[in-house]
Amino acid sequence: MALMWVKNIEKETKQNTTFRTALWTGKHSQLTVMSLKPGEDIGLEVHPEVDQFLRLERGTARVEVGPSRDVLSERYDVGEDWAFVVPAGTWHNVVNTGDTDLKLYTIYSPPNHPAETVHVTKGDAEAAERTG
Repeated sequence: MALMWVKNIEKETKQNTTFRTALWTGKHSQLTVMSLKPGEDIGLEVHPEVDQFLRLERGTARVEVGPSRDVLSERYDVGEDWAFVVPAGTWHNVVNTGDTDLKLYTIYSPPNHPAETVHVTKGDAEAAERTG
C-alpha cells in the first residue's frame, strides 16, 4: 500500500460512476468521490463528530443545512467549482438539481466510512448504514 494518495482529483471525480467510493482513508481524514443521478440526493444526515468538506466538479445542486432534521434554515444553489464545509453536528443534504450526473468529492475529518468503501448505488449506501 502506498504511503500517500496522489492522483488528479478532478479526473477521478468526473470518471466516478458509483454513488460513493472511498479513495483514501487515513487516521484523521478520508477522501471519497460521489456521483448522484439527476434528482437524487445524498440523503438528510448529520455527523456528530465529523467535519465534511465537499467540492462539486460537474453539475448543479441545492445544499440544505440546519441545526436539526426539521429545521433546514439555509439553502444554497451551487455548481461546478463550488465548495462548502459542513461542521460536525450540522444536518445537511445535497440534491442534484441538474439533468446530468452530479460529480463531487468530499473529505471527512475524521473518516466516516470503513476504508475501501464502495456503494454502487444510494440503495447500497442505505443498506450498509442500516446494518452498521
